[in-house]
Amino acid sequence: MTIRSALATVFISIASAASGADTVVGTWKTANGETSAIDHCGSNYCIVAKSGRYAGQQIGFFSGAGDTYTGRLTDPRTKTTYSGRLIVSGNSLKLWGCATRVLCKTQTWTRLN
Repeated sequence: MTIRSALATVFISIASAASGADTVVGTWKTANGETSAIDHCGSNYCIVAKSGRYAGQQIGFFSGAGDTYTGRLTDPRTKTTYSGRLIVSGNSLKLWGCATRVLCKTQTWTRLN
């Protein structure tokens, strides 16, 4: 292996690791068919509804890295806020939200971009 190809491999590995830190960032198709966007919100991440009746409303606030994030989810219909967790797996995003340890909801979203 030449020095040039070794350096190229190192740079590609670093770029892949850096992009993997933000696997949650993007636009997602929600369980009800609408879209929401997840993006940086300071040093954390925010979820904002992009389509439908609640477009423009922030519906989540999370911190984390890689494929696991924790924070809060808000149901825009009821304004109920849940303790939440997000797990990214490829182009799927699994969301868990619990008002108590017994009252929990789960959804799976699909990445659009």
